[in-house]
Order: sequence, then C-alpha cells, then structure tokens
Amino acid sequence: MRRVWIDTDMGFDDLAAVLTIAASPNLSIAGLSLVAGNAPLDAVADNAARAAALFGWNMPIHRGRDRPIQRTLVTAAYVLGAGAMPTAGRTLPEQVARLSSMDGISALIAELDRSREVLTILALGPLTNLAVALLARPDLVSRIERVVWMGGSVGPGNHTAAAEFNAAVDPEAVQIVLDAGVPFKMIGLDVCRRVRVTGEDADRLRNVGGEIAHILADLFAGYVGIARRRGGNTMALYDPTAAAALVEPGAVTCKPAHLAVECTDVLTQGRTIVDWRVPEHGKANAEVAVTADESAVRRIVLDALAGAAGLQVKLA
Repeated sequence: MRRVWIDTDMGFDDLAAVLTIAASPNLSIAGLSLVAGNAPLDAVADNAARAAALFGWNMPIHRGRDRPIQRTLVTAAYVLGAGAMPTAGRTLPEQVARLSSMDGISALIAELDRSREVLTILALGPLTNLAVALLARPDLVSRIERVVWMGGSVGPGNHTAAAEFNAAVDPEAVQIVLDAGVPFKMIGLDVCRRVRVTGEDADRLRNVGGEIAHILADLFAGYVGIARRRGGNTMALYDPTAAAALVEPGAVTCKPAHLAVECTDVLTQGRTIVDWRVPEHGKANAEVAVTADESAVRRIVLDALAGAAGLQVKLA
C-alpha cells in the first residue's frame, strides 16, 4: 500500500482527484494539507470540510498557508467563482467535518518524521506548503518518495501567456522545491489538456441515482460549463490526470528534463522552463509529462467518481 499525502487548493477538479486516489486499492491517503490558490484559504477549507462530511473521509485535514511565500495572493475566482466550485445546481451540503487543529506544514513535517515508509506527495495547487516545510526541514527530502505536481506547462500558460496558474501563484515555492532535490514529477497543463470531459459524463454520473450522484453531477456540469462559457463543448481534466498517474503509472508518460521557474521577469514570471537536453547540457532534476492516455485517465477518474456517487450517505 503506497501512502499518499495530498496538498490541495480544493476546487472541483481537486475533489475529483482526491476521490480518484481514495478509490484505488493500492493507495492510502495519509492526510490532506490545504493551501490558498483556487480560492482564499477560508473557502478552500470550507470546501474540504463539506466534502469530508459528504464522502465520509477519515484522513486528517489541515489548513496550510493562506498566501504565497513572497507575493500577494491571486486566486482563480475570475474563472471558478468565489468558492472555486461552480455548479449547474446543487452544491456540497452545509454539513462540515472538523478539520485538524494542527497547521498543514507542521502536520506534513510530523508525518514525514514519524512514518516508517517514504511518502508520496500529490500536489494539486501552488507548492507553498511543501516549500516552507522543506525550508524548515531539508533533511526530510529522503523521506519523500516523489512529489507529483499538477502544475506548470511545457508550452503556453493559462493564467498568463507564459505561466500556468499553480506555478504563477507562487513561482518561488516551485523553485525552492526543485532546489531541495526532492524527486519531482510535473504533470503539466499541456498534457492535462489532452484529457477531455463533457456534459454527457456528468449525465452518466447523475444516472447512478441518489443525492450524492446528483451533487457530483451538478458540480461536474458546472466544471464543464467553464469551457462552455468560452464557446467550447469539452473541458480539460487537470488535477485528476495527475491523480491517475499515481493510480496507474502507464496512464501518463514522462521524460527526464531539467526544470526551472522564472521568478523575476515581469512578463514571464511563473513560466516553467523545461530543458530536455539532458544529460548533455545539464542534470535532470525532474520527470516531465509528455503525453497522457486519454482513455485510461478517463476510465480511472470516471470510475472513481461513479463509485463515490454510489455511496449511500444520509443527508439532512
């Protein structure tokens, strides 16, 4: 059983990624740390607490950093709305699970300290929590099997012409993690965009029947609606593609590269610079995704969501 720690700025695709990991018989979730990104930390924590109550999550959930290391927080409200959970109808219920009183960075450090096994970290937002933890305890690098990050891009960005959102929010954090020497896998924007979902996928969830299925279907439809508002019929599956890469490693193919992040240039800050010319022109410090098996990723993720939709939980 591979133990996974998930660091997340809980929007809908983060929720789908957590459910994807939770559905795998070969993975166990050691804990969640929350970070500001998709939304301010209070909204992220509210989403996580509601999801935990609805799906019966028993892993500890911890509030982490509410801002980047050096920058003013920028959120994705301009795309996702204030709560980062657009919907076609139902929202996550008002019931909330109690979050841990330990902050996310201290909790991650404690878990790495006490665990007998190395820990895999699935990072679904800005890397602020992990960067601060590694600055405080660089000796813990050896306790991390790998960081798998949904972030960055080999090509153009989405937050700016140059930068993907998770990288742009806290580029210094990404560089700190890379400089720490932790094994690192980047599942970038360009590869995630090759895995597409539609409103029909939301309808299939709804057909599972029951209140949870309807909630998930409405949230899924709200997520697809982001693309529809821009004239498209399909939406890229971002964070769940990174989760699928853990569930079934062959679903995403990676190549070694030297990875760095632009932190100073105004026009390109947050750009992930991928140099494939290794080892001739430098040492590889990351594995970078180059392609995704769309059918495999869709199967893994949609099966996990269907399983979660079929849960029987009494809602007030």
